[in-house]
Amino acid sequence: MRNSLRQPGLVLLLVTCPLLAVLQGVTSKAESGHLGDTDPDRCMRHHFVETITHPIYKCNSKMVLLARCEGHCSHTSRSDPLISFSSVLKQPFKSTCFCCRPHTSKLKAVRLRCSGGTRITATYRYILACSCEECS
Repeated sequence: MRNSLRQPGLVLLLVTCPLLAVLQGVTSKAESGHLGDTDPDRCMRHHFVETITHPIYKCNSKMVLLARCEGHCSHTSRSDPLISFSSVLKQPFKSTCFCCRPHTSKLKAVRLRCSGGTRITATYRYILACSCEECS
């Protein structure tokens, strides 16, 4: 009798776990905007934690969640020779390449409490989305 009670729970667990994995995969692909792209090295946002401290004043440190753009772009880089009628070529080639860069971001601020009761605000850009854009 005891074994029969454990088996339905086990069956439910086996059925539910693969379903959760499938749902998580669809959600993460839909959020990144690349439903058909399975390349793990593609240009995308990566999260990390950084500790913010003031370089001079004695303030409490704060840990914040940041994001960076990292990965490769599938576009091909190219360099074309430029033709000039001058004896000196300052830029002999016109190059085009694509870089993994922030596409959208928002300004965030963190207040640090310092000695003497003063507060100092640190600001930074939080990356919301990354994309491949022409390098400048």
